[in-house]
Amino acid sequence: MKLAIIGATGHINYVFSGLRQLPEVKLAAVAVGSAGETMDKVIQTAQKESHSPAVYEDYLKLLDEVEPDIVAVACYFHDHARITAEALRRGIHVFVEKPIATTLEDLAMLREVYAAAEGKGVHLAAMFGIRYQPAFLTAWHAVCDGAVGEVRLLQAQKSYRLGRRGEHFTKRDTYGGTIPWVGSHAIDWVRWYSGQRFETVYATHSTLFNEEHGELELTAQCQFTMSGEIGASVSIDYLRPNEAPSHGDDRIRIAGTAGVLEVRDQQVLLINGRHNGVQELPLVPKGEIFADFVQQIKGEGRCLVSAEDSFYVTEACLRALRSADEKQVVRFE
Repeated sequence: MKLAIIGATGHINYVFSGLRQLPEVKLAAVAVGSAGETMDKVIQTAQKESHSPAVYEDYLKLLDEVEPDIVAVACYFHDHARITAEALRRGIHVFVEKPIATTLEDLAMLREVYAAAEGKGVHLAAMFGIRYQPAFLTAWHAVCDGAVGEVRLLQAQKSYRLGRRGEHFTKRDTYGGTIPWVGSHAIDWVRWYSGQRFETVYATHSTLFNEEHGELELTAQCQFTMSGEIGASVSIDYLRPNEAPSHGDDRIRIAGTAGVLEVRDQQVLLINGRHNGVQELPLVPKGEIFADFVQQIKGEGRCLVSAEDSFYVTEACLRALRSADEKQVVRFE
């Protein structure tokens, strides 16, 4: 199987980690996806991993000449939808950085293109790779096994260091917003763990104290109501100090009718009626999202992130973004 990488801005590490388990997949070519990008780091990583991809300046030429089976799209965020659509129209499977679109209009366009491609057996998944981290995957299995009973309330957190971001982060047109970029993971979790649909969202965000990063929102909060009268809140920020031991601080608390489960500091902590006190659950092994995606293409498994998940979570992010911009409750259709 031939793989191409378009763009170098997103989580390409998922692709290289997966390739180590996929000797049948050849990294055939790479190309920039957005003006201003450089593929230097991707090319260097490819060479370290013993890949020798052809390098293209024009991703359309790559698609037409190389005819890859799979494309990983990870360029500037506003270009995700356009490039993904070009690949889907050619019958190419797409593993795409989240958010898969930065406007509801682009998302609707991409849904239409994917609907036609899906009928021909084409697969798509967004890079919601945190689902595959041991703590979050362990928590998911525990919730599915009834550890907390019926889920009633979820509180999720994404906190990052700000550092010094690239120019495309400073403009909404190219960045897309902190809610869809950083918050998409946490919004994905509340959907994944609850299994419910979104009904309404009220969100806020602020660019204050963003250290001259233009239109980048430093903080955001989202309050969702979900089907089954479930409440979910998502806290998003770039306030993690540079001195912190890791770049991100990812957490979720899931409260149910039979217990409470928390993921924090790569641990899964559970309190329920089955045991006294707090249990620290043993972690399952880390999974590889890209390897899983390829196995699904081959008909040998199913990726934890479906195309419908990819579209629906993106829609939730963009409706929350609209709520924050307009300062009003937004309903889901």
